[in-house]
Amino acid sequence: MTTRKYEASGVQAEFEPGSRNRVLRNLLGIVRARDMEVIESDALAIVQEATPARYGLMHRFSTSDIRELHQGWLGRIYAWAGEYRTVDIGKGGFQFAHAARIPLLMAEFESNVLQRLTPCVDNDHDRLAAALAEVHAELILIHPFRDGNGRLARLLAVLMAGQAGLRPLRFRSLDWQGKRPYVAAIHAAMGRNYLPLADLFRRVIDETVASSTQ
Repeated sequence: MTTRKYEASGVQAEFEPGSRNRVLRNLLGIVRARDMEVIESDALAIVQEATPARYGLMHRFSTSDIRELHQGWLGRIYAWAGEYRTVDIGKGGFQFAHAARIPLLMAEFESNVLQRLTPCVDNDHDRLAAALAEVHAELILIHPFRDGNGRLARLLAVLMAGQAGLRPLRFRSLDWQGKRPYVAAIHAAMGRNYLPLADLFRRVIDETVASSTQ
């Protein structure tokens, strides 16, 4: 049986013909998962390099910005880039917000979280980690897009940290040893407990600062 990245149904759940249900339907006709990973990663690197100049240090991020970031990254790959998902999805036994509620949840995310925590100009690393954790967790729990939510949430964290004067965040500690703690931290955030994720972001900040002095 083929293992799917997400469980979903509907138009946005279509897979590229010939991909053996491993690659979502795309504008480039890509059928190999590895090829798609490379294309998406290259596109994200380009957006991450170009985006900071677009948003000033005092920019307050909005849901429109988040949609534009997603479209700018994946727009030439997927027809639904920048559009909220229309299917319910889950991952690893965890069900994300129902698709029908996403517009309302994102509006609340903007008014209750983004307007309060951005622009992110506080250079105190503990407070910065707390802000990054709350924004990241709430965006992940909503999971507004069909794909790319985690990487987009990281990009937003990079932009926020840049407002606080940091170089692009290094997520090696999460990638190498933090998968399980990260998932546990996201689960904790469901109850508005952002401390576990803030601890992980503080580790990311410390690693980023240390790398800039080498």
